[in-house]
Amino acid sequence: MPIPKILVLAGSIRTGSFNARLAALAAKEIARAEAEVTRISLLDFPLPLYDGDHEARAGPPENVKLKRMFCAHQGVFIASPEYNASLAPLLKNTIDWISRVRENKEPPLAAYRNRVFALGAASNGTYGGMRSIMAMRHVLELGCGALVIPEQIAVREASHAFDENDELKDERSAGLLRTLARRLVELARLIG
Repeated sequence: MPIPKILVLAGSIRTGSFNARLAALAAKEIARAEAEVTRISLLDFPLPLYDGDHEARAGPPENVKLKRMFCAHQGVFIASPEYNASLAPLLKNTIDWISRVRENKEPPLAAYRNRVFALGAASNGTYGGMRSIMAMRHVLELGCGALVIPEQIAVREASHAFDENDELKDERSAGLLRTLARRLVELARLIG
């Protein structure tokens, strides 16, 4: 069977981000599940705030090459930070710009179709970012028509959740991440 390619990103670029740490750990688990992993930072893909007038005047910005990266992978893992009980503006803006790019007469939302998505979040709150996962699932499934697997991980009290090797201390959470990684790879392999 072909080795699937999985893109891993965090919706936060903050130094010391819990979600960047979760994304790094997810990348390790996904690689252990026998996939080729590409881990990126949204810091390397700056985008202006989405504005329909800007798009009409100038088209999508050059850095929407991120859309091509989505299309080059069979699976995507997103660690979604929670801001005010929803997803982070950086992540929403990225999703919106990617949704607008169409190349070579491809159908709308091509970057979200024919690939599988998995979601996680890490937060110091008691919900562990669960509300951002719900908002992200809503945007991806209903807004973009993406397939998002039911397995997910919300790491609560994140400032105490990682050990000195950046592994999850809680075995239940670590097991959830392993299960999510295996399921993402398994479904991405079927798409490949």
